[in-house]
Amino acid sequence: MTKAIVWFRQDLRLSDNSALFNACRDCDEVIPVFIDDSVDENISQSVSALGSASRAWLHNSLISLSTSLKKEDSTLIFKQGKALDVLEDLLRQTNATHVYWNRCYEPEIRKRDEKIKATLKSSATVKSFKGNLLLEPWEGLKQDGTPYRVFTPYWKALTKEYVLTKPLPVPAEIKKPQSWPSTLSLDELKLLPQAPIPRWDKEMMDFWDVGENAAHKKFQDFLEDGVVNYKERRDFPAIGGTSLLSPQLHFGEISPLQLFNTARDFETQNAQPSGYEHSSPLVENGIGHILRQVVWREFAHSLLYHFPHTVTDPLYEKYAAFKWESNVDHLKRWQQGMTGYPIIDAGMRQLYATGYMHNRVRMITSSFLCKNLLIHWHEGEAWFRDTLVDADLANNTLGWQWVAGCGADAAPYYRIFNPLLQSEKFDKQGEYIRRWVPELGELSNKDIHLPSADQAQKCGYPETIVDLKATRERALDRYKQLKQTF
Repeated sequence: MTKAIVWFRQDLRLSDNSALFNACRDCDEVIPVFIDDSVDENISQSVSALGSASRAWLHNSLISLSTSLKKEDSTLIFKQGKALDVLEDLLRQTNATHVYWNRCYEPEIRKRDEKIKATLKSSATVKSFKGNLLLEPWEGLKQDGTPYRVFTPYWKALTKEYVLTKPLPVPAEIKKPQSWPSTLSLDELKLLPQAPIPRWDKEMMDFWDVGENAAHKKFQDFLEDGVVNYKERRDFPAIGGTSLLSPQLHFGEISPLQLFNTARDFETQNAQPSGYEHSSPLVENGIGHILRQVVWREFAHSLLYHFPHTVTDPLYEKYAAFKWESNVDHLKRWQQGMTGYPIIDAGMRQLYATGYMHNRVRMITSSFLCKNLLIHWHEGEAWFRDTLVDADLANNTLGWQWVAGCGADAAPYYRIFNPLLQSEKFDKQGEYIRRWVPELGELSNKDIHLPSADQAQKCGYPETIVDLKATRERALDRYKQLKQTF
């Protein structure tokens, strides 16, 4: 009799789950397992070793997955410890003959998984599968076999060459074992913050609608209600014109392949111009632009795979000599949303309150930290990783190096987002600012973008911590000095 352990990680769903589907097809019994490996000091990049916001999301996502498995007459086993030790112990307990998982691509995880596969293959059949990307990182390469460092050629190549396949269905039967191994309770994993933190109360997580079914409903609702105007609306943080699917994609509650197929079906049903190339729904309309964001995520994972040093170091070594400033007060004011620049403070407060920040505002706030405050992008990346529910090592690393000007497809060093101009353009009526910086709510639409010192004092709002013009010139001078050494 064959028995498979299916190790769930960034694939918290039953549909389009290659490891689960193949285990159910190949074996007589299937044991679904989640391992909290955050206790492993050598693994800081695992899904269970992220910041407090992501761990709170993970807790709720595991509730959803566990509920779905129970409906299939199965059980999700919870374990904690070093993954290799846990899997070896499970093999002994259950006499399992197979271990299946879907691949992850973070550098530490890849090394760990290679060791696990090499160690376990003497006692079990060990198989890994593509689970949460359209393309494996080694598939989306240039014709000369090297990885892309610029997004647009990567996007165009995928548009031309990618052939869309159908997602896998939920297995017809998840064959339960004759006896279950011991399990911890989900609460024993202690994924939720141990001290009361208001932003992670039940009401907030209910707002997010965590889980596989919620992810599919969210995307379908977005296609029906918002995708037509996505290109025009996505940059305006007060509108809510984005899909808000990034955490669901990170935790694998929905797969990119499912997104692409759902988008194709929606276009077909609504008789919109397809523009498909090689059966791929990459079109220059609202759907095309939302799928472009999905491919940006693919690009980030490709870069992380081929250039693992970018987790800590610039993609381009020449930028390692850039001179950053160390200012604890400025960093804290930025983190707390108390910089005196309303659009910056609105974004940082939204982040802390909800675990999310609108993408346009992410660019504005990160540019301010790196360019105006000259604080190392490491500090921003670490704060985002702790506070974002969609904290993703690949996306986070690419995004911060893009803003800092030292990574792939990076904004030129002289591109510095002006928070005042950005605010006036993308939050003209001050709606976003009024939502997250309520003390400025009575100011006019003109003044709310940058209150005078007197206005700020009357509102109980801080004065600006730096001068935009002076700090912009300081950053440009420093980048120019660095370029002279190239």
